[in-house]
Amino acid sequence: MLQCCGAAVLRFLTAARQNSNTAALKKEDSMEKREVFNRMVSEGLIPVVRVSSAREAMEVADAIKEGGVSFIEITMSVQGAIDVIKELTQKYKDEIIMGAGTVLDTETGRAALLAGAQFIVSPTLNLDLIQLAHRYSAVVIPGAATPTEILTAWNAGADMVKVFPAGQLGGPEYLKALRGPLPQILLVPTGGVNLQNAGAFIKAGATALGVGGELVDKKAVKEKKFNVITDNTRAFLKVIKEARG
Repeated sequence: MLQCCGAAVLRFLTAARQNSNTAALKKEDSMEKREVFNRMVSEGLIPVVRVSSAREAMEVADAIKEGGVSFIEITMSVQGAIDVIKELTQKYKDEIIMGAGTVLDTETGRAALLAGAQFIVSPTLNLDLIQLAHRYSAVVIPGAATPTEILTAWNAGADMVKVFPAGQLGGPEYLKALRGPLPQILLVPTGGVNLQNAGAFIKAGATALGVGGELVDKKAVKEKKFNVITDNTRAFLKVIKEARG
């Protein structure tokens, strides 16, 4: 069963099937997966955009870019998410690396990849979604909560594993505990990450941070004070840099 944006997904997939160039597994003009991965690790911040409209998503993306981050995760709960990914990809090319978040099934994942997404994030562990990302040479970050789920995701080929919801699971101390027996796994805590604990997460061993509401402030979006989001982006980058030493 498709996600909430299922109608848009179906329209996009239908159009893609009619164009063999669009349906190619790897777009020639896209950034190589290894470069995407390396830049993601280097920056250490994945802003999660979960807003109420496509227009808001576009404005937030502009504000995040202004703050110095080249990654944006558009969640599939955003109205017209697939079209937003496509439009932002065409607008920014490789200046912003677009990703799809809250991807729960392979149909939605494929539509997002064909629209220009270069990484896929899910709150849950879906082994088929990992294999889909491999076929399209895309970075994939499935969600997991327990050591068993995390190791299963890693062994299945996840590039990184999203620890979700990190704050509710125990915060930096939980991440530190995971790193003990699982030092080889690259972890991205998401959910409950804020400016107060971001540094602690990095010091506990996080490869990158997934940050939503604490960065994309709902009040700022509503009041169209997008400079607040730009400032938040810069603040998170500063904390990450300082924590890494």
